[in-house]
Amino acid sequence: MRLAIYGRSVVIKMLALTLALDIIALVIPNEIAKIILLVVSILLISFTLYFFRDPIRQLPDKLKENEIISPADGKVMLIDETEEHDFLKAKARVIGIFLSPLNVHVNRIPVSGKVKFFQYIKGEFIAAFDPKSCERNERTLIGIEGSDFKVLFKQIAGFVARRIVCELRTGDIVKIGEKFGMIKFGSRTDVILPYDSLIKVAVGDKVTGGETILAEVLK
Repeated sequence: MRLAIYGRSVVIKMLALTLALDIIALVIPNEIAKIILLVVSILLISFTLYFFRDPIRQLPDKLKENEIISPADGKVMLIDETEEHDFLKAKARVIGIFLSPLNVHVNRIPVSGKVKFFQYIKGEFIAAFDPKSCERNERTLIGIEGSDFKVLFKQIAGFVARRIVCELRTGDIVKIGEKFGMIKFGSRTDVILPYDSLIKVAVGDKVTGGETILAEVLK
């Protein structure tokens, strides 16, 4: 199983912790305590390795230049209209994706182009499924200008997630499907599209980062 590079430091720390628990379990005489420590050790390292998994993803065949790929794994929790004032600066459509702690948390570029807007905002850590989380929680905003349209997407921290990792900066040239970061331990990702877009998912759908087509921007 391949692990995300963004989680290596956490994996190393967890390996050290579980090793310490195993050593303690070996030296203590109490059999019940020994079993408990070993079980906790196994659960901790298993969850850590599972959370930071980084599966190989393949873009859909015959992908169109104006199609938007999901930047994250998860469930579509919101499809709505919005007034976007930061990058598109127009009426737009928003697709909100909720990531549980069991989803793959590596984020991927939803459309090829150039990063024209980047902003990190400190905030709260309310539950990611709360509609207010997109405006109140810690988040990054990334705006990409494609061939003839713009897309804005947000990494939003949740109640459990306390660390957003993003390698992108203004001026970067990016390619659809590339990995650019992750949100650790449960989160939300919003994609804001031009209003004149054909949405290809529905609320409740499960989506796969780097593979599921979210929408097509109509030209």
